[in-house]
Amino acid sequence: MNAPTAVLPTVVIGAGPAGLAAAAHLAGRGMETLVLEAGPAAGSAVREWGHVRLFSTWSELVDPAAEKLLSPTGWTAPDGGTYPSGADWAEKYLQPLADVLGDKVRYGTTVTGVSRLGRDRIVDADREQQPFTVRVETADGTEERILARAVIDASGTWSTPSPIGADGLPALGEHAASTRISYRIPDLKDPAVRARYTGKRTAVIGSGASAFTALAALADVAKDEPGTHSVWILRRGISGSTFGGGTADQLPARGALGLAAKAAVDAGHADAVTGFRTEAIERGDGDRLILVGEDGRRLDPVDEIIVLTGLRPDLSFLSELRLGLDERLQAPTELAPLIDPNQHSCGTVYPHGHRELSHPETGVYLVGMKSYGRAPTFLAMTGYEQVRSVAAALAGDLEAADRVELTLPETGVCGGAGLFDDPAAARTDAGGCCATPEPALVQLGVGTPGPTASADEAPAGGCCGS
Repeated sequence: MNAPTAVLPTVVIGAGPAGLAAAAHLAGRGMETLVLEAGPAAGSAVREWGHVRLFSTWSELVDPAAEKLLSPTGWTAPDGGTYPSGADWAEKYLQPLADVLGDKVRYGTTVTGVSRLGRDRIVDADREQQPFTVRVETADGTEERILARAVIDASGTWSTPSPIGADGLPALGEHAASTRISYRIPDLKDPAVRARYTGKRTAVIGSGASAFTALAALADVAKDEPGTHSVWILRRGISGSTFGGGTADQLPARGALGLAAKAAVDAGHADAVTGFRTEAIERGDGDRLILVGEDGRRLDPVDEIIVLTGLRPDLSFLSELRLGLDERLQAPTELAPLIDPNQHSCGTVYPHGHRELSHPETGVYLVGMKSYGRAPTFLAMTGYEQVRSVAAALAGDLEAADRVELTLPETGVCGGAGLFDDPAAARTDAGGCCATPEPALVQLGVGTPGPTASADEAPAGGCCGS
């Protein structure tokens, strides 16, 4: 006979920041938990971008329940006012936390499917009385089934970057050119990686913090290495918020990323191509790559392409569960309106918990980056509040689960990707918060006009940062 559901563990998928915080909160409530991590160490995805510095300080990156577990071990919290790299976060916080959790964390264990025991997604009969069955594959290829009372999916979105195509599909020729395309921020301190981009013309596709970081890093190389140049490709036009919230961002380091990208453009290390939606990648002379837009425009050849167009959730192993997901964002239906860039103008996302993260399948939660689906601007603090609420709900403490214990910082930016990509929004010249000019091919550099607001001031009377 199977064990009663009440004595089974809650399975947490992913030993990243949200997953380990979930385990800490569950442990703090005396609940059995098992964390399944596909990689060989805690924070395996974080380690892959270990060279990137976060724009949140240490004080915003350590979960309170996790700190409570760590403190008795002699662990000392890093200086709360400093900014760690991804490698720092993994080594100085995530791995020590996983070590404290001990055998509650299993490495080299990939989740390949989740369902109800003896029930596929069609069957109603006694569904909620059945435990969850979590199918896994270990590093040596062994398959195993684990029973669980609840499942918290904190596997993130790192493994599934979005492609180049503006329609959400790979551009024609994208797969064929894969050896010249990267979907990550390059580690230009690595000599081999630096050599790949030195003296080359690189297209950077994307409009968020990752693109800002890549542009600024490539500009640093260009200062020392002649011939190194970037082409920044945007689907939107240039506006006062193109470079993020700037000094209006309540996370100063996040605002500084946009200002660094603006400096790269103003210094002539990068050209900006606006209103460009990539349809195809063709081979040019000397095996260089030519980007072709949906409108027929063909850009000058580039040597390398860095694609930073966002991430998306892998839902394939959850296909036998009854999830309630928004048709646009692939985020939980109650959460989606809070984070949908098609709807948001100014401000930030409200803190949220178990109710916004619930699904028709009771006992399943998508948390952390994965809960946002395809939406951008997720913060670790958001994930920590999510799992605090979910753990309380699973423990039956609805008073604590419904209580909001977080205030998120404003971005200083109006609008989102969906709003800016709207052609009608691009033609707006009055009455809105952030008007976007007509798409165009422009070159920004020394002696040429920049965005509508300077790097050190926000437009008066509006909520848009520079």
